[in-house]
Amino acid sequence: MARLLIQAMQRAGHRVEIASELRSFTKTPDQTLLSTIRGGAEQERGRLADLWQLGNKPDLWFTYHPYYKAPDLVGPSLATMFELPYITAEASYSKRRDDEEWAEQQSYVVNGVRQAAVNICFTRRDEVGLEQIVSKKRLKRLPPFIDIAAFSDEPTAVTTNQLVTVAMMRSGDKLESYRMLAASLALLGDMPWRLRIIGDGPASAMVKACFAGIREDRIEWLGQQQSREVTKILYESDIYVWPGFGEAYGIAYLEAQAAGLPVIAQAVAGVPEVVKNGVTGILTPENDVAAFSRAIEHLSLNKERRLVMGNAARQFVFKERSLELASAQLNLLLRSYTEQDR
Repeated sequence: MARLLIQAMQRAGHRVEIASELRSFTKTPDQTLLSTIRGGAEQERGRLADLWQLGNKPDLWFTYHPYYKAPDLVGPSLATMFELPYITAEASYSKRRDDEEWAEQQSYVVNGVRQAAVNICFTRRDEVGLEQIVSKKRLKRLPPFIDIAAFSDEPTAVTTNQLVTVAMMRSGDKLESYRMLAASLALLGDMPWRLRIIGDGPASAMVKACFAGIREDRIEWLGQQQSREVTKILYESDIYVWPGFGEAYGIAYLEAQAAGLPVIAQAVAGVPEVVKNGVTGILTPENDVAAFSRAIEHLSLNKERRLVMGNAARQFVFKERSLELASAQLNLLLRSYTEQDR
């Protein structure tokens, strides 16, 4: 999404520079590591201040996805010093982090969000979180989007019950999604289907173990693939299946729909922001393995329904979630904050 935001700004005629490569992410609330990061942030602020004082000051500062594990330790101070509009996109706030070991890191996020001229939210879920710490007037919505250029070919109907999923293999929500997918498929009995899995990662052995009770010829493990190959595989498939535990929204869902695939997922987290239940796919209740299995069976056995949903999915992405549309929306927003100071 960070790369897509840069594309959207550039397409609208803005010049985008990556101001700093400082990495503020900490996996655990490690005070020693945080102290080191703070030191690096101080050096970056000094470097950029010196550069900008020579006449290279930007029009605004844009920060993508500040949250408690990765706060922006550079932008807010510089924006204040140089009187720049400060803007965030996909900032995240969870009140329970205020009372945990993450409190200090979260305080940086809270201060940044409150300083921001506007905080761009991709989902209602994030918007609700930020409403706890900042006025609604400082929040704007920009729905998740993709570059549809790679999906210009019209899809052709595939009728082989070819399922596909694209997801990293790591512990946590991703592994739980793989477990649920495997359990759902195991309930389908002898119904004909095949699943192609695109993805790799440190939990690959655990992921493959989830499917141990399923016939080997039903699963094709494709590993990590380049974007062009992923697109080709999506076009060769019938249905996109991925439970989606903890998904902020899921770019992969939009890409699958752009290729004309209906989606089967859970109605959890940010998934309903990118899949229209009953229109572009089926969203099942959280943790309901049987319901997820029935959804797969339903679309597999109903070719007409599958094709109608697939067409609606493609139209949804092309008409409502394209890079072109997002670029125009983002451009209006950015210019309202840069031109008012001129």
